[in-house]
Amino acid sequence: MNEQRSPRTVGGVPVGAIGLGAMPLSVEGRPDETQAIATLHAALDAGVRLIDTADSYHWHADEVGHNERLIARALATYGGGTDHVLVASKGGRGRPGDGSWTVNGDPRHLRRAAEASAARLGVEAIGLYQLHKPDPDVPFADSVGALRDLADAGTIRAAGLSNVDCAQILAAREILGDLLVSVQNRFSPAHQDTRDTLDLCGDLGLAFLPWSPLGGISRSAVDDPDAPTPPTATPFHTLAAAHGVSAQQICLAWHLAHSPTAVPIPGARRPASIRDSAAAADLVLTPAELATLPGEMTVRQ
Repeated sequence: MNEQRSPRTVGGVPVGAIGLGAMPLSVEGRPDETQAIATLHAALDAGVRLIDTADSYHWHADEVGHNERLIARALATYGGGTDHVLVASKGGRGRPGDGSWTVNGDPRHLRRAAEASAARLGVEAIGLYQLHKPDPDVPFADSVGALRDLADAGTIRAAGLSNVDCAQILAAREILGDLLVSVQNRFSPAHQDTRDTLDLCGDLGLAFLPWSPLGGISRSAVDDPDAPTPPTATPFHTLAAAHGVSAQQICLAWHLAHSPTAVPIPGARRPASIRDSAAAADLVLTPAELATLPGEMTVRQ
């Protein structure tokens, strides 16, 4: 089966091929709440079943959990059913309000953070809870052990990792076993240094959720799918013109071709952006077309 047509799951839960990274709806440059809710509803209308968030996705220091509360309101006001939607949150990072990011992998903090996230999301158990980033001041096994404790307590159903290397993935798997279902690392045409973790996830059957997946294509194509091709067109724009789609759709199809476990989570601030991204699920690139795009790839039919 072509990788781009393979069913996508996270821990056995069907999620579709394209998820939504909800961070842009709550950080600097965020839209007003009406537009943010409309963007989340548009994602659901387009068949998106995975929404990624974190307690640290906020702007000001006094609004921890802004993104989680926003998602909860969007799900509560959506006109259709939402039981099939997997909301994946993360803990272990903070935002003091000055634009910087902090790291806190202390098990006590992670347990409190997960409980608070579940309350904000209005759920008894978070479908997927991810360690946002390893804390260099806390033994990695201790942070991962907190995820197991949260699962044992019924606060989370499955665990994931973010911003980790291959050794950490394997170490976490020893601790979590089948509770570990996903890895979220930065991966894009412009940032391919985590390819080894993508390949390892494919070997282990773990979902790979590339964050910031559109890095390396023109910014205009990301913000406005209908924008004209920029003067310095990338290979993504060349293929986009041939298919009559946006460069961001070509980029997301490129991601899907890498592995049957890859589920890119592009961000969006407008309904049109996530509708365009979701349409990439139906776009299949040929091996010859993929060969024109950056990076080595073995496409299995």
